[in-house]
Amino acid sequence: MFVALERLINLQEGYRNTFEVAGHQLLLLVQDNQPLLLENRCPHQGAPLHSATLSNGILRCQRHGIEFRLPGGQPVQAACPGLTLYKVAYEGDRIGIDV
Repeated sequence: MFVALERLINLQEGYRNTFEVAGHQLLLLVQDNQPLLLENRCPHQGAPLHSATLSNGILRCQRHGIEFRLPGGQPVQAACPGLTLYKVAYEGDRIGIDV
């Protein structure tokens, strides 16, 4: 089942918004004109990522400074797990997720 999150026309560079789908907090952001959908939770200690800084393809958690390379979600610090990423789906003029 497709769950729409946003209209494609709104996905500009720097876009960032949170959504709850099936009990999961998700973060949709656009980096290098590519939409990325990830769990809105740092795998280090669960801090929300919607206020994380994003610069040069590195998403930096505001709470403890843990950094992740985008678009893959790999940690810069090897001791931390990677981000949980979700595949986006498209239907008409909407982006979303298949659940």
